[in-house]
Amino acid sequence: MYAIIATGGKQYKVSEGDVLKVEKLNVAEGDAVTFDQVIAVSDNGLKVGEDVANATVSATVVGEGKGKKVIVYKYKRKTGYHKKNGHRQPYTQVKIEKINA
Repeated sequence: MYAIIATGGKQYKVSEGDVLKVEKLNVAEGDAVTFDQVIAVSDNGLKVGEDVANATVSATVVGEGKGKKVIVYKYKRKTGYHKKNGHRQPYTQVKIEKINA
C-alpha cells in the first residue's frame, strides 16, 4: 500500500515505515504530523479525486537538518565581477507511520 502526498510544494510517494526528508516543518522532534493533502492511494487499485478526499497520512518527526551545500557562482566577463555564494536548504526528516485511506 502506498500513497502520494503533497507537502512543501513537492509530491512524495510514501509507504508505511518510510523515512523521508521534506521541506522544513515548524514541528518539534518526536511530535506527530498529519499530511492531509493526499493525491492518490493504492490498495487493491488506485484511488484518486473524491475517493481520497478524507484520506490522511500520519507521521512522526525524526529530526531536522540541512542539505548538501549548493554553490551559486555569478560571473560577468571583462568586468572582473565574480560572486560566489553557498546555500544549504533546511529539511525535516519524518517517518511514515500509517496511511488512513
